Amino acid sequence: MRQIILDTETTGIDPKEGHRLVEIGAVEMVNRRLTGNTYHQYINPERHIDAEVVAVHGIDDDKVANEPVFADIADDFWAFIAGAELVIHNAAFDVGFIDHELAMLNKKRCEPVLGPVAEHCGILDTLGLARQKHPGQRNNLDALCKRYEIDNGRRVLHGALLDAEILADVYLAMTGGQTALTLDAGNPSADNQQAGSDQGLTVQRLMLSPGQLKVIAPDAAEQAAHEAKCQAHKLSWQQG
Repeated sequence: MRQIILDTETTGIDPKEGHRLVEIGAVEMVNRRLTGNTYHQYINPERHIDAEVVAVHGIDDDKVANEPVFADIADDFWAFIAGAELVIHNAAFDVGFIDHELAMLNKKRCEPVLGPVAEHCGILDTLGLARQKHPGQRNNLDALCKRYEIDNGRRVLHGALLDAEILADVYLAMTGGQTALTLDAGNPSADNQQAGSDQGLTVQRLMLSPGQLKVIAPDAAEQAAHEAKCQAHKLSWQQG
C-alpha cells in the first residue's frame, strides 16, 4: 500500500475567506516503510499572510515572494499524491485548502482537470483516529508525540515537511508500534527488520563491507559436544 503523509501551511484558517496555501510537505510510505521520497514546496499565495499565522509557522510575505504560485506546481504535486492514501492530521482542513486551490486552477484551464482529492486518493485522518483511541484527551500533534514518546524537539515552529515526518512516526506508533524506521521498500532484508521493530526492539542496519564481519566456526570437539547434548535432549523428550 502506498501512503503519503502530508501537511500544509496556509495564510489563514478558511479558504472561503480567500486564504491560500503557502507550503506543502509530504513523505512517502510503502507497506508501512518510509521510502525516503518526499515532496516539499513553498508557494507564493498571491496575497498577504496574516500576522497571527506567521507567528505559528514563521512564513511571511518576504519568504515566499519569489516562490512559484500554486498553478506552477500543481501538476508535480498531483503526480506525487494521486492514487495514494493520504495520512493527514485534521484532514478536513488540509484537503479543504488543496481542493480550493485545485478548483481555482481548473477554472483557469481546461485540461488536465485535477481533483477533488477524495475522488482520487484515500484519506485517513489521524486526528479522528487519535480521538477514537484516546477519547477525552488532547490529541494535537505535540500531545501525541509526548504520549508515544516521539522526539519533536525540532518543532519550534510549524513546518509542513517536518510535521509530515513527525506525523509519520505518530501514525506508525498509533497503528502498530513501529516508529522512526526508514527503509527502502525493495530492501530484501526489510521483512526481518520489520519483525524486530514490531516486537519493540531498536533496529539498526549494519553497513558492513564484504569480509568485515568475522564468522567463527566451532572446532571438532565443540561440534561433538553440541551433537551429544542435542542427542541427550532428544532421548529425554522421547522418554518423557
